[in-house]
Amino acid sequence: MMEVRIRPAGDDDLEGVLALAPRLAEGVAAWRDPEGATRAAREWLTGSLAAANARRAVVFVAVDGEDPQVVGVVSVQCQRHFTGAMDAYVGELAVHPRAVRTGVGRQLMAAAEDWARQQGLRHLTLETGAANTAARRFYAALGYLEEGVRLTRSLETAKFP
Repeated sequence: MMEVRIRPAGDDDLEGVLALAPRLAEGVAAWRDPEGATRAAREWLTGSLAAANARRAVVFVAVDGEDPQVVGVVSVQCQRHFTGAMDAYVGELAVHPRAVRTGVGRQLMAAAEDWARQQGLRHLTLETGAANTAARRFYAALGYLEEGVRLTRSLETAKFP
């Protein structure tokens, strides 16, 4: 386990949080633009930090105990499920490559789950790419179950059968 401190993100964490954006682009489907995915990840993180500042969400960071560098981030907010139930929703979870498999991701997810329980919510949901097998294994190991499937068909190469 890496010695980290989990705390709410502050204004001084913006640069460290945005540096993790490329991690959110990993595992994107092969036919998607990886640079576009990284740009989108930066926008998601910026939006999550703005939502946290407006108290519509919370963003937690993991800070290395020896070096004040941000080594992980998770954002969580309330979101209505299509059934009408309110769930907590993890928008982003990213861990610096040097902190992978050190327990940082688990600690961040535990912070997100604790926040969700404090809000009186019964479920924590998230999405990840089907090609992101490492993330899918990580979430499965934490007890997350797959609930939905997104399907995509290329319209450039295939004709309707």
